[in-house]
Order: sequence, then C-alpha cells, then structure tokens
Amino acid sequence: MREQIARRLARGERVALATVVATRRSAPRPVGSKLVVGERGELYGSVSGGCVESDVAEQAAEVLAGAAPRLLTYGISDDQAWEIGLPCGGEIDVFVQPLDQPLPDGEGVLITQLEGAHAGEQRLEPTGSVEGPSRVLDLAEEQVFAEILGPPPRLAVVGATDVAEELCRAARSLGWRTAVVDPRPGLVTRERLPSPDELLVAWPDEGLRKLEPGADTAVVVLTHEERLDVPALTVALASDAFYVGAIGSRRTQEKRRGRLLEAGLDEAQLERLAGPAGLDLGAESPAETAVSILAEALAVRAGRAGGRLAQRSGPIHSAA
Repeated sequence: MREQIARRLARGERVALATVVATRRSAPRPVGSKLVVGERGELYGSVSGGCVESDVAEQAAEVLAGAAPRLLTYGISDDQAWEIGLPCGGEIDVFVQPLDQPLPDGEGVLITQLEGAHAGEQRLEPTGSVEGPSRVLDLAEEQVFAEILGPPPRLAVVGATDVAEELCRAARSLGWRTAVVDPRPGLVTRERLPSPDELLVAWPDEGLRKLEPGADTAVVVLTHEERLDVPALTVALASDAFYVGAIGSRRTQEKRRGRLLEAGLDEAQLERLAGPAGLDLGAESPAETAVSILAEALAVRAGRAGGRLAQRSGPIHSAA
C-alpha cells in the first residue's frame, strides 16, 4: 500500500487515505487498517472487509475535491445500519484525509490530527513517545490518532526447498519480510527462489545469527538433515523468535530432540518447538504445506490455538 501511494503521488495524482482509528465490539478490521482511494476512484486496501468501503470512497472523493478531512463512524447503531452498517455488530471510526506525501517507512509513532484547523496534519515522533497500542488520544487538548509504527514480522526459512519458496511467497503477501538460509549454493538461486527478500548461502547457525531472529521473527527449518537441523534449531530456540517450527516425522522429531538436548538446550526451550510444523489441514503439496505452517505461525503470534472458528466459543475478532 505504501508503494501504491508513493507511485501515485510521484505521478502527480491526488490520493485520499482512510484509516480505522477506533473499533468497538466485533469489528471486521483492526485499528490501523487502511483504504487508499485514488482520484479516479481506485481502491486499495480495506477498512471493513467490504461493508462500508463504497461509502468511505464517496467521502474520500469529497475530501479530494476540497472538503475538510473527516472522522466517520459506522456500525449497527447507526441510522443507516441497514444500508452501510457492519453485519458483525461492531462499530468503527474511520478518519479520511488527503495525502500529499508518502506514508513514513520506519519505526516511530505517527501522530495524525483528527479535528480542528490542522485536521489531517501528521508528524512522526520517536518510538516510545506514546506507550501502548495504536489509539485515539487527547494530546495538548487536541484529539489525535497515535499509530505505533514498527517493522513487519519476519520469516526466516532454513532450507532452500520448494516449500521455502511457497512459504516466502505466502508470507510476502501478508507484508512480512522473508529470508532463506542454506549452505548449498546450487540450491540458493533466484531461479529456484524468486520470492524471498534475502538469500543467504551460509550454514544455518551462521545465517540465523546474521539475521538475528527476535520477537518479530518466525523460524521454519525445512532441511530434514541432522547436520543442518540441529545447528539451526539450537540458535532459533535460544532466540526470542515468536515461532520455531521444523518439518519431519515424529520419529525424526524424537531423535532431533535428543540431539538438541546434547547440544545444550533445556526442556523449556524444546517446548517451544513446533514439530512437526503446521496445522492439521491434510496438506500434501508444497503450497498446501506452506499454508499449514504459516497458519500455525499466525496462530501462535496471535495467541490462538489454531482450531476451527465454528468451534470457537469466544469472539472471532480480537477485542478492541
């Protein structure tokens, strides 16, 4: 989306941005979700999954025509509920503004004025200047939206296999940064792996140390070879990576567990290992296997079990 905005602004086109700044109850899209509206009515992104986009686009057209930025509320309590309400029963506040510069690319806190003569003006403040999640705040008696900006999640894959390519392709569609590590230069080529952002020809432990997996990183080991698996998992399980998965049969997993204990890892660290990696989807092909593994990583990142939504008793969407 950032690229879409920058490209259109570079061509001299006018662009409006709609951002979800608050949600109540079961909202379909989280705070910070964005919809870009071009001067010819093109839409990129989403603020509600399709429920109110057409109305937001009309509001954005008025803003692009010179009207003031505006804060809109949509939800089941609206008089227009049957026309443009949210069928999930939640409410969202959406701020619509014109843009004359690209969205910032980096970390920090993006402050957007929501009211008054300076509505729509933005400034980037240092990380930590506002604590907590992105939300509407009253700063210096002005209502603003403080959006916490940080690096996107990362996926580090050990093993230059066909599943690695499918994993990176799927993760990139989510906006994640991706890298593949493998010591075999004949396998680590752009012809075989066009999707990863980064390719590293290195032993797994060396490559992962270079990538420095942190709390924003999922590590998946696909090599299925002890001399590569054990060094990779030794580094990954000792890191702050939010997810560590490895393929292999249950027999392979048990044998690998013994080797990891010999390498110095403790039981608590081994409990973090998802092996065999992935959710039970009946996956067979490389693409299906990638979906299974990435789905498990997403569930772990969200603190969910990864079961069927039809069997979930709590809210589908995270509480605001």
